[in-house]
Amino acid sequence: MNRLLILALTLAGSLPAAEGPRLFYSKAFPGSTPAYVQVTVERSGAAEYREAPDDDSPLTFKLTQAEADEVFALADKLDHFKNPLESPLKVAFMGKKTFRWENGAEKHEVQFNYSEDPNARELWDWFERMTDSEQLRINLDRSAKYDKLGVFKAVTQLEDALARKRLVGAEQFLPTLDRIIKNETYMHTARVRASEIAEAIRNGPPAQ
Repeated sequence: MNRLLILALTLAGSLPAAEGPRLFYSKAFPGSTPAYVQVTVERSGAAEYREAPDDDSPLTFKLTQAEADEVFALADKLDHFKNPLESPLKVAFMGKKTFRWENGAEKHEVQFNYSEDPNARELWDWFERMTDSEQLRINLDRSAKYDKLGVFKAVTQLEDALARKRLVGAEQFLPTLDRIIKNETYMHTARVRASEIAEAIRNGPPAQ
C-alpha cells in the first residue's frame, strides 16, 4: 500500500462523523440554586449538563434509547420549535427556558416562561428530570469523596427519585454506587441502600 493511500485512509478515519440532530435546553432563574442549567442531547442519547454557559467541565451522561426516542419524538411533535410556546396567562416567573433544535445548518429556537402546550410541558419535564438527576449525581459524588457521613442522605435522596421515576440515564450512578458498596469505611446502612439502588438500576423497570 503506497504512502498516499495510507495517508488518505488515515485522514478519512480521523474525520468527524456526520452530525445528527441535537436538542438544547437551558433555564435561567436568577436567585435559584443553581441560577442556570443547560442540557444538550444528541440523537444517540449522549448528553451534557452544565451550570454555566462557559462551563468547561460538563457532566456527561447517556440516555437509554427509549428515553432518547421519547425526547426527540416530543421535539418532532413541537415542529422543532418553529412556533411560539409562551402562554398568554399571567403567571409567576419560573425561569426563562429555551428549547433549541440543531441539525446541521437547520436551527430553531423558542423561549418561554410558562407554556400550556402539553408536548412542551412534557419535554420541559424531561429536561427538569435530567437536571435533577445531574444535581443528585453531583451530590452523591461529592458526599462519597468528602463527606462519608453524608452518603446515607445522598443515597436516600437517590432512592426516592428512583421510586418516583425521576431519574434519567440512571446507569451513570453505577460507578459511584459500586465504590460505596465495596468500601467498608462507609456506613453499613448506606452501603446496603446503595446496593439496593444499584440492583434496581441494573434490573431496569419492571415489564409492562
